[in-house]
Amino acid sequence: MNNITLKQLRYVDALARHGHFGQAAEVCAVTQPALSMQIKELEEGLGARLFERGARQVRLTGLGEEFVARARDILRAVDELSDVVRTRRDGPGGRLRLGVIPTIAPYLLPRLIRDLAARYPGVDLQVRETQTERLIAELTEGRLDTALVALPVSEPSLDEVALFSEGFVLVRSETEADRPVPSPEALPDMQLLLLEEGHCFRDQALEVCGLRGGARRGGFDGSSLSTLVQMVGAGIGVTLIPEMAVAVETRGAPVAIQRFEGARPARTVGMIWRRTSPLAGDLRELAEVVRQSAEAMYDAARAG
Repeated sequence: MNNITLKQLRYVDALARHGHFGQAAEVCAVTQPALSMQIKELEEGLGARLFERGARQVRLTGLGEEFVARARDILRAVDELSDVVRTRRDGPGGRLRLGVIPTIAPYLLPRLIRDLAARYPGVDLQVRETQTERLIAELTEGRLDTALVALPVSEPSLDEVALFSEGFVLVRSETEADRPVPSPEALPDMQLLLLEEGHCFRDQALEVCGLRGGARRGGFDGSSLSTLVQMVGAGIGVTLIPEMAVAVETRGAPVAIQRFEGARPARTVGMIWRRTSPLAGDLRELAEVVRQSAEAMYDAARAG
């Protein structure tokens, strides 16, 4: 068997993820023939097929699935070795691959990006916005350094650090502004609009209402908080949004914001990263920058 190269492992990983030679080649910034040739040479050297080639899709063989799992362990270890060198050489800064969930990204990122650039002028920030489940997978696979999510995630391989807590507010049509604030337990009897399946904020909203099973009266599932607020403004139901989203999402919308009395429903926002990450020390330092950025964001919202 010929020596296996890191290039081949990266090409195999890309093809396994995308199931298409053209897309894998684009991600790897090489031509499709070059990628195909490297994978073919690898398979010939192994004396076995890693992929089943179909007319429109490429699938892993049984051996391919095991090979890719081990290849990803190797690639992650190599990336972490590079991180060891980078953190010793550059300290906080350099490349930072940050994941953020959609119910945080539009509101905190603008200030956080400015603050990180001011604190660490050399930082090369690469941001990935997607749902929690996908962020955890990409962190575990070594494709992200850290992520901002709602805690807890309770993944044994990940460290999590709580940064701040924020309350949820009720959004209803401005024609209902004078109505009493309902209790969270009363929301299931209203037409409650929620984010679609996969968003952790949906699960948190259902938990607030005591609907762990997900059943509710009527409703609408949206892909973003902006869509939900606009639907409420059109007179369709009510929704919950986190405090940080109020200034952005309700600007100009014909809606009323109501805050619950007593113990307010809330979420904890924090950072997560791999327990084995060589960047852990730097990431704890960066977590403090995130906390300060969040405080400044809330101060600006209150002043406005």
